Amino acid sequence: MEFRIEKDTMGEVKVPAEKSWGAQTQRSLDNFKIGEELMPHEIIKAFAALKRAAARANFRLGMLEETKADAITKVCDDIYAGKFMEEFPLSVWQTGSGTQTNMNINEVIAHLTGLHPNDEVNRGQSSNDTFPTAMHIAFVAMAESDLLPAVNALRATFEKLSEKYADIVKTGRTHLMDATPLTLGQEISAWYEMLDVCYKMVEQALEPVRLLALGGTAVGTGLNTHHDFGSMAAYSISEYTGFEFKSAPNKFHALSAKDAASGLSGALRTLACDLMKIANDVRWLASGPRCGIGELIIPANEPGSSIMPGKVNPTQCEALAMVCARVMGNDVTVGIGASQGNFELNVYMPVIAYSVIQSIRLLADAIHSFNGNCAIGIRPNEAVIARYLEDSLMLVTALSPRLGYEKAAEIAKYAYENGTGLREATVERGILTEDEYNFIIDPKKML
Repeated sequence: MEFRIEKDTMGEVKVPAEKSWGAQTQRSLDNFKIGEELMPHEIIKAFAALKRAAARANFRLGMLEETKADAITKVCDDIYAGKFMEEFPLSVWQTGSGTQTNMNINEVIAHLTGLHPNDEVNRGQSSNDTFPTAMHIAFVAMAESDLLPAVNALRATFEKLSEKYADIVKTGRTHLMDATPLTLGQEISAWYEMLDVCYKMVEQALEPVRLLALGGTAVGTGLNTHHDFGSMAAYSISEYTGFEFKSAPNKFHALSAKDAASGLSGALRTLACDLMKIANDVRWLASGPRCGIGELIIPANEPGSSIMPGKVNPTQCEALAMVCARVMGNDVTVGIGASQGNFELNVYMPVIAYSVIQSIRLLADAIHSFNGNCAIGIRPNEAVIARYLEDSLMLVTALSPRLGYEKAAEIAKYAYENGTGLREATVERGILTEDEYNFIIDPKKML
């Protein structure tokens, strides 16, 4: 392999000749050989958007020549489009400010434009305000482009199913035990309402994420930049990406606190909790098909066993549930990281960024997969639903107003111990005639 010599303030470094990065990137590669987790491409694209915006703002403010701003803009456009991603190989497990990643992109842009990475590409900026800015850009872009549409699509699927099966009366269950009836449509309505609430929670959580730290430089004072730089750059980022951003009014808060990321992660965790509940409901209700609950029939997408012929498993539910577990774990990581804003800077930003981005990506992909491969194909097993409804002892609840709680409980207990239905138990004990029983025990009246 051929090398070239790059220099930084600490001296000379050998860099592979074919690579566009410089000395600080190479030092990071050499010093942080930790794990396999690399800085997400979404962060790199976000950095390209902010470096582009910074160059345009610096030009308009008279701090950078037009030719240099144009050169930076062109390279950033290419990076934002997905080019040169092999030039960004750094580990997530680096300095907590993300300085090496900021310098990685500075050095690549500098190499491709012939400019200086610090004096020109990074003009008016610090890793301390660019990395949190890149985080926020990536979070908003991913949530609005991928996650929220996926949530809305699954919600729409459940709403259609709820309307379609609004007249199918079934046994309810609480504590995993038989309860009073409801319709399948009513049961499913809880699922789409959960998603509706979570959609709104994520939307609300994104609002503080739209505030950008750019312009705060090292500690929030804005040293070495123009006082209009942050607002001009935020406007440019919004215009370029198509997502709404504003300059954070208090840069000291924007650098030292990560409550916006933590709040978004909390909304993602809540979504994961509800999705876990939905996945478990679906797989329990579809369990069987002969020896489980078996009230729902879900699509058979692939063989479920390498040894049991004909077995089909609720694989989409399982994949979704595993994603939810990961998202819940990521939220713990984000919470710990967000608590470490010591003095003027949080130094857990790379792991916060990685965790939130992974949560958004996994949720969006898993919801899309679950919707397309499972939810849209859910249908009721009406024969099983009718049998369970007829056998349910909790229909006796409708007798309580007529007979009293204790007498109704006596009937249910008798039916259970003697293996009979409620009708037989009530009539055999001479408590009601069959006509009286049939008039009172009408599951449709109990909805």
